[in-house]
Formats: sequence, structure tokens, C-alpha cells
Amino acid sequence: MIAALGSPDPYILMLTGFGLLTALVVWLPLALRKLPLSLPIVCIALGAALFSLPEVTLKPLPLLYPEVTERFTEFVVIIALMGAGLKIDRVFRWKDWTVTWRLLAITMPLGILAIAVVTAWGMGLPWAIALLLAASLAPTDPVLASDIQVGPPKSEDEDEVRFGLTSEAGLNDGFAFPFVHLAIMLAAAGASRPWVGEWLTYRVVWEIGAGIGVGWAIGRAFGWLTFHVPAQTKLAQTGDGLIALAATCISYGFTELLHCYGFLAVFVTALTFRGTHRTHDFHHDMHDVTEQIERLAMMVLLLLFGGALVSGLLASVSLVDVLIALVILLVIRPITGLIGLTGHQADRSEKLTLAFFGIRGVGSIYYLAYGLNHIEVAQAERLWGLMGLVVLFSIVLHGLTVTPIMRLLDRRHGRDPDKDAPPAVVA
Repeated sequence: MIAALGSPDPYILMLTGFGLLTALVVWLPLALRKLPLSLPIVCIALGAALFSLPEVTLKPLPLLYPEVTERFTEFVVIIALMGAGLKIDRVFRWKDWTVTWRLLAITMPLGILAIAVVTAWGMGLPWAIALLLAASLAPTDPVLASDIQVGPPKSEDEDEVRFGLTSEAGLNDGFAFPFVHLAIMLAAAGASRPWVGEWLTYRVVWEIGAGIGVGWAIGRAFGWLTFHVPAQTKLAQTGDGLIALAATCISYGFTELLHCYGFLAVFVTALTFRGTHRTHDFHHDMHDVTEQIERLAMMVLLLLFGGALVSGLLASVSLVDVLIALVILLVIRPITGLIGLTGHQADRSEKLTLAFFGIRGVGSIYYLAYGLNHIEVAQAERLWGLMGLVVLFSIVLHGLTVTPIMRLLDRRHGRDPDKDAPPAVVA
């Protein structure tokens, strides 16, 4: 009887594992809601345990699977951007988004400059490669930050901190891309190549402008089809939130076909889509679908990240790299965040929280994978080691502190942190 059973079918094992993973996606956020522990920390630990088993021979290192790393992280980010845009209740007006512009126009460029200087000096990197690493590590991640973002649509859970971090994470992925391209162009530029003019006109003006324009147009089109066509045929009648996934893929795909910034377009599409009928309950259906897909994809990615950690991702890391990672998270982001918020009308606790929670995660992994897939870098293993270290430190540091800090902030502002509290899914 035992002999007849034989070895377990890998497909059956995968099916069982997928079922367990899906159950964890649903249950863990509830179990971790009030604990100083986050879902990503648990996922990484599970991934590390799984890939430490002798039977598991796969080594999910980004250096071994560069294309898969780029494409998978790309997918997770665009789903997160759609979800972030759909749940922002605040109307898009320049003066009402002041905190966002400060974090984008001051904090992020200063962060890129500071990280580039620190990595070029501390790691001995060429300036172009240091800039690539800095542009990858500067943006706040939209994926691993659910618990410090605004709540679901119409939840009225949109204080200045949550709004600022959500809108920053939604837009800075698009605005970081020109610096990634600048690094690639610097690394590949010849002595006579007019890269400055090309970068400013094409990578900055065209790709940002066209990304915003295409995102707005697609958001308006989906808003009209969903809410404003005759009642018998409008998409809201279906009650199927999968339309958000359609809008995400069409917006990103069409924008990339035009060679402009798809990340930026997806977030603008979500904002515009939401704005076409801001109070409609169908936004909840769309947000729920994107959130479920995002959480499932995020958990798979973090299991692989945990596997990469035990497979040698940090093998090339030195003590200098550890110090640089800590400086990026504990010095550069908080200081540049406070500089960007100088003069902003918010109390000190809000400014400190905004400056501290510069979460690094999936977006950073994508940018580095994208850059390394376009240029040859001699120290690619060390770059991935530092990236893995920063992401790991961010997940642990912010994951352990987000629940007590956000609950304390809510109490200081007279809010009940246990009232309709969203599950903790933060890095």
C-alpha cells in the first residue's frame, strides 16, 4: 500500500501549497491586526523555511532569473497602483495635494542624490551605477504599505499622513523612472552622444506628459463605460470588480506601447476612473478585486524573496553595505522627508511619521532589475545584496513599528484605532 502511493505528484503539492497560501492571504491579516508584526515578515519567514528544505532545489535569486524578476515585480506594482488610486477619496486639486508635491519634488530628488553619494563613496561604485541604485531605492513602495495608506473607497480614513504616503507611493514610481533612465544613459553614453537633450525632451517631458495624458484618457473612457452609458449596458451593472484589472492592464499596456511611463499612467487612470463617479459603491468592488490579487501576488513574491535570502542573496554583503542600508532607512529618508515637509501645515508627529515611513520594497526590486537588464554591471551581485538588505531591513523595521505608531497617531488625533481598522499588510 505504501509502495503504491509512491512520491507525491509535484502538481498536487503545488495545488495544495497554493490553497494554503490563499488561506493565509485571507486569515493572516486578521490575526496580525493588533500585533506589532506584519504579513510580509511572516511571508518571508515562511519562504525562508520552505526553500531551506533539502527537497527544494530551486534558488529564486534575481541574478539567475532577471527577466522573471522584472516582469513579476512589474505586475505586482501596477496592481498596487490601481488599488491605491481607487481608494483615494480626496479630490485632485493642486493645493489639496501639497504634501504629495513636497515629497515628490523635494524629498525624492534629495534622497536620490544622497543615496548616490553614499553608495558611490562607500561602495566605490561608478557614478552611473550609484545613480541607478539610488533611483531604485528612493521611491516609497506602493505594495508593502497598505496599513499606512488610506482605507477603502469612502471609508473616511484619510488623514494627512495616510493620504500623503498613499499619493506619494502612487506617483513617485513614475517620477523615479527618468532617473533610472538617466543612469542607464550615463552608463552607455559615448563622448559625443547628446544624452542630456534626449533625456530632458524624451525621458522627462514626453514620457511623463504622455503617461499622464494617456492615463487620464483611459480613466475617462472606463469611467464613461462603467457609470455613464445607458443603464442597460454600463459596466457597473455587472457588479464585477474585475473591470479594475482590465483598466490596469489596458492602461499600462497602451502606455508602454507609446513608450511612456506606464506606472504613472495606471495611477492617473485609477484617480480619473474614481473621479468620474466618486460616490458610487462599485468602487468598493473594484478595490476589493485589486486588493485580493495584489495580496496574493505579494505573498508569492515575498515567499520567493525569503527563498532568495537563504539561497545566497546576501552572500556578497559586507559590513559597509549593512551600514549604508541603515543610513538609507534611518538617516537619508527621515532627513529628506523632514526637509521636504518644512513649512507644511501639519503637526510634528505627522511630519515625523511621514518622514519615517519611507518603505522600500517591490518597486525598488523592479527598478534595479530593469536597469540591470539594460546595462552590464560588474558588481551586479553586490547591488542585489544591498537591495535585498534594504528591503529586508525596511520590512522588519517598518513592519514592527507601523501598528503601534499608527495607533498612537490615531489616538492623538481623537480617532479610535480599532474602529474599522484595516488589516496589517505593511512592510
